[in-house]
Amino acid sequence: MIYQSIGLLALLAFLYSAFSGRIERTPINGALLYTAFGLLFGSAGLGLFDLSVDAEGLRVIAEITLVIVLFSDAAKVDFGVLQRNSRLPQRLLVIGLPLTILAGFGTGLALFRELSAIEIVILATMLAPTDAALGKAVVADKRVSPPIRTGLNVESGLNDGICVPVLFAFLAMAAPGGKEGGLLHFMIKEISIGLACGIVITFLGVKLLKATAARGWIIGPWRQLPLVALAILCFTAAQLMGGSGFIAAFCGGFLFGRLAKNHDEELLAPTEAVGDMFSMITWTIFGAVVVGPALGALGPDVLLYSVLSLTVIRMLPVFLSLLGTPLTLSEKLFVGWFGPRGLASIVFVVIVLGEHLPNIEKIAMTVVTTVLLSVILHGVSANPLVKAMARKNSKAG
Repeated sequence: MIYQSIGLLALLAFLYSAFSGRIERTPINGALLYTAFGLLFGSAGLGLFDLSVDAEGLRVIAEITLVIVLFSDAAKVDFGVLQRNSRLPQRLLVIGLPLTILAGFGTGLALFRELSAIEIVILATMLAPTDAALGKAVVADKRVSPPIRTGLNVESGLNDGICVPVLFAFLAMAAPGGKEGGLLHFMIKEISIGLACGIVITFLGVKLLKATAARGWIIGPWRQLPLVALAILCFTAAQLMGGSGFIAAFCGGFLFGRLAKNHDEELLAPTEAVGDMFSMITWTIFGAVVVGPALGALGPDVLLYSVLSLTVIRMLPVFLSLLGTPLTLSEKLFVGWFGPRGLASIVFVVIVLGEHLPNIEKIAMTVVTTVLLSVILHGVSANPLVKAMARKNSKAG
């Protein structure tokens, strides 16, 4: 069975590679195809795909995928554009993110009678971060204005790392005998350690790479690995020291983009390819192992919350946080809509599954449904809405 499953993954990778240019011109994104492939061939479908990945294995694969994507995306951030438009990501993170969690909490109180208040706030936190990989179709498209692309990229790069300490603090409160308090201290600790690890490790790594590259010591095939290894080093060092590995990965990637301007293109391209490969594996396993078995638990309250999570719960806080900015109404709605949920929420589901909360099945099903809807709706709408935005900007210009 293992060889059959690996063979199916290889077939998917080959076919997607062969048709990737054509697929990217359609409303269908890679994550949607990978998830559908896993669902079709997994236990809920034909039963031909089974890698026997447990919760811990899926968590590791999803975390590594997210780390590589965060690092490579951060390395491509245009610092000049960010400097001129820093208010956008600042507002999204400082105002929009807390309001999103608060809106998710309020909506959950209204819809989920059986969930406790702490379970609802845990759910809201799990669904607050956006996905850098699913948003790639927007943040990488030159037709979208640079301020919006940079703002969404920085937001998706940092909000999952910020939510990690918040989630763990709420989980500690939910545990038997758990006490409230210490959330701010916990967040400052995780963020500061993650920031320090990302900066120190990347600074030393770039210095070493520059020295060896100047001497011609890095031979061709090995140029594909340094940044993947550097991203994972930032992540693991921060995790081992009690910090946020995702913050470390994003900050490390951002610093790399600043320090290695002459080497970033040749080193980033293979790193993105590795990230794409891990994304394919993660989403395929997600479709086969998580989505398929969970479909039977779908209820109207879960579906309604998932729809609201992608619309009102996300879009209203974003709109409020962007009041007073020069963005037009359509641009504010565009930013609000493109808050896809994906890898970070999957990682959070796997973390929370081990906490044995009383209503963990309902919480997990809500996250899975939201992510699945996000893969479909954001994937299908990305290209059409980007084109519409480009046409409107060209007419305005």
